[in-house]
Amino acid sequence: MDKPLWLRWLRVYIAGGAIIGVGAVLFKYTTPTDEELINSLSPELRLQYERERQLRQAEQRELMKIVRETAKSDDPIWKTGAINSPWEKNSNEQSREQFQRVKAEEIQKEELQRIRQELQQIRMDSATKTQEEVKKSAGWKFW
Repeated sequence: MDKPLWLRWLRVYIAGGAIIGVGAVLFKYTTPTDEELINSLSPELRLQYERERQLRQAEQRELMKIVRETAKSDDPIWKTGAINSPWEKNSNEQSREQFQRVKAEEIQKEELQRIRQELQQIRMDSATKTQEEVKKSAGWKFW
């Protein structure tokens, strides 16, 4: 004898809910967090990620500023804001050049900071060696 129609639909909803529930639980427990993902990167990639983090944050702040300006306007979105059309070559090249310039400045600043730290370390090493030599030569008296 055939089962009632409502019982068949109940089985369909239970099976569908189980599939969706299992998928959601698997997604939650198998997807790594941002910290785990960053820690699993190689040292070179992690260093690059850390270097470019400030640049990404600056881009995000600039985008949010443009979005706020656009939201204040009553014009359609394609007529407001400082975002130019991606099909316009000049605007895209200018933004790319600006991005490259900012990135190059960040890299240059980091490089200068690293060089300053190395110079400071060399100066400290040199000063300690000089002090050691002075102490050694203090015991020698020619007069």
